[in-house]
Amino acid sequence: MSRIVLGVSGGVAAYKAALLLRAFTEAGHDVRVVPTPGALHFVGAATFEALSGNPVTTDVWSDVPEVAHVRIGQEADLVVVAPATADLLARAAAGRADDLLSATLLTAHCPVVFVPAMHTEMWLHPATQDNVATLRRRGSIVLPPAVGRLTGPDSGPGRLPEPADIAALAAVVLESGAAALAQDLVGRRVVISAGGTREPLDPVRYLGNRSSGKQGWALARVAAARGAEVVVVAANVELPAPFGVRVVPVGTAEELRTAMHAEARDADVVVMSAAVADFRPAAVAGAKMKKDSAGEPESVPLVRNADVLAELVTERRPGQLVVGFAAETGDAEADVLTHARAKLARKGCDLLVVNDVSAGQVFGKADNTVVVLAADGSAEEIGPGPKDLIAAGIWTTIAARTTPA
Repeated sequence: MSRIVLGVSGGVAAYKAALLLRAFTEAGHDVRVVPTPGALHFVGAATFEALSGNPVTTDVWSDVPEVAHVRIGQEADLVVVAPATADLLARAAAGRADDLLSATLLTAHCPVVFVPAMHTEMWLHPATQDNVATLRRRGSIVLPPAVGRLTGPDSGPGRLPEPADIAALAAVVLESGAAALAQDLVGRRVVISAGGTREPLDPVRYLGNRSSGKQGWALARVAAARGAEVVVVAANVELPAPFGVRVVPVGTAEELRTAMHAEARDADVVVMSAAVADFRPAAVAGAKMKKDSAGEPESVPLVRNADVLAELVTERRPGQLVVGFAAETGDAEADVLTHARAKLARKGCDLLVVNDVSAGQVFGKADNTVVVLAADGSAEEIGPGPKDLIAAGIWTTIAARTTPA
């Protein structure tokens, strides 16, 4: 069980802090909520106390004998401030200690994660951006805000990410430390394929695979948290889009191929994590094929789909890093890694992330274990662990092989 301080500042997005608190407590963590006085205008102390099982106060004059303004930060394993308003970011950057939350931030020895939420103009203001840069320079993690509907009719960057995304990233920091969300992808453009393609057979049926897109989603979420501009080419992924990510939906292998070629032209890193069909039906029936009918086929001829990863390797621009994924099983001829090394040599990509999918592993599961093979012959095992943790490990390996932006 980890001890988490959940700081809540005074913005309308404070209502989402209750959902984040529930996610933390359901994961088994001991959570102490420290709101600002303004936050209690949006969510009452009773709500936070009921959900956390811990007392809630905003000032340094409560529990004076326990010196709460020092003890809370010292004992925490992680501090998450969500939402972090423009005012809270400014006071944290200035080192203010005029309420319990800002004092706690000054005494915390653990990783600190700020999750901004404010109006777009406030987020983009040079003062806010300077404060964010200051906090990051000092070692704090400042996540990018989501883009979407804000208070009232406005829309743009400044929306609080969904609690599930925040909780997933917090779990990565608890497991691996602040370095797991290092800002080493700032200024980088990343293109990721995710999910599994579907090749239509008739208006009802298709040839597909079991990929859920969860690992690709985790890769996108962590890359955005590490500062990258992220585009995801998503093949049939039925998950809420990660925050700070542009999603290009596709269905078939050919649609994915077209989108990846278009998006990869100016990318710094291309990651092919989607499960792309090797074959498709040679013809698509215009009506549903039925048993015991004149249209019932004796067989379904297949034709090869293009090798998208190999094409991207051939067409990559100088300095671009191309990362492939391999879902492998062992067989009578060779084990998983032997097959994977042959695939790495055949494809010519810089890195190949290998999944052992024997016996129903990986697809649709919350956890994963991978081995990252490099063209120079090195191999690195990452995991086991949640897919966001795996994603953080993969990005650390990738970042070490890229030149600074």
